[in-house]
Amino acid sequence: MSQNALPEATPATPEKRSLKKGAGLLLSMSVIGTVCFLLVVLWINWQKPRLQPKPLSLELRAIIDRIPGKSDALIYAGLKDIRESRFWKEIIPDSLKHTPLFKPQERLDSLMKAAKINPSQDIDTLLVTFKRHGYKEQNFLGIAWGPFSKKLPESFLKTHSTTVEQIGGYPCYALDSTLWICPLGARQIAVTNNRKMLEGFLVPVGSFYLRDSLTARLINKAVYKSHLWFALPSSAWTSGALQSLTSTNRDMKTLGNLNRIQHLALSVTFNDGIEAQSEWVYNSPKAAYFASTFLWGAVRLSELSGTRTSEPARQLLKKIEIQQNLESVIIHANLPLDFFQAAKQKK
Repeated sequence: MSQNALPEATPATPEKRSLKKGAGLLLSMSVIGTVCFLLVVLWINWQKPRLQPKPLSLELRAIIDRIPGKSDALIYAGLKDIRESRFWKEIIPDSLKHTPLFKPQERLDSLMKAAKINPSQDIDTLLVTFKRHGYKEQNFLGIAWGPFSKKLPESFLKTHSTTVEQIGGYPCYALDSTLWICPLGARQIAVTNNRKMLEGFLVPVGSFYLRDSLTARLINKAVYKSHLWFALPSSAWTSGALQSLTSTNRDMKTLGNLNRIQHLALSVTFNDGIEAQSEWVYNSPKAAYFASTFLWGAVRLSELSGTRTSEPARQLLKKIEIQQNLESVIIHANLPLDFFQAAKQKK
């Protein structure tokens, strides 16, 4: 071999593709993005565990089962149980304890005054169902428990009524064309502005739980059953309730897609503080996921120091938990008694 011959060239080692630059970086980002997307999809469509709702009492369940037609809103208030709670006794000021709970219609208001009925003291339990009729007319049927037999005897009702009818074996008194009262027992009365609703309740046909399965499901979403809960299957009622809650805050009106909520359930218990849970039902898990994400982010940002949120409000926001569960956004708050006691002492 000649001394001037060149040595044979060594074959070049192929350069390994790096996942930290170039095409490898794009590939790794694509894989990570796909995995994250699949995890989000899995999370949106994964049913999370939830608090088990308290059952209805047998008496209340039987009363609800007699409700005629379908309900746009169903509201329950266990007023006697609320008055006996520690929260009511230790936190609520005396001035509020005697404040009227609601403003009755003029005819009903005059009757209650004549009978010396104080709603804040004499009504132990109240269940009201609302049903829209036509565009503007809102019919209602209320069942109230309390010491009414002494304050609303037969002689008193006859004196103040224009018509007396027997419906389903019960004497029913028409105070005028828009108000009917029917004693159901020594401690129970029915009040309505629609005779047909009263007749449907006293002479029931079928079961409300089968006839109005949507409201039945919302009742089951109300976790706490003893103090205060309501179910709003009507989107119009839901929208109206949320608009009234956010009327003083324009930013809140668009937060969490409030205008897209279809149905709503809320329940509150007042034992050693306030524990509440609200469930907002959307038309799809995707809509609920985005609503819960925006709502959770807004609440968490408001907790940060340096924001315009006051310190008591920040402490309150820390007690709120927000979770998406399929088509629902579940908001849970637990405010112990010492939280209100501390706020009361600062005043």
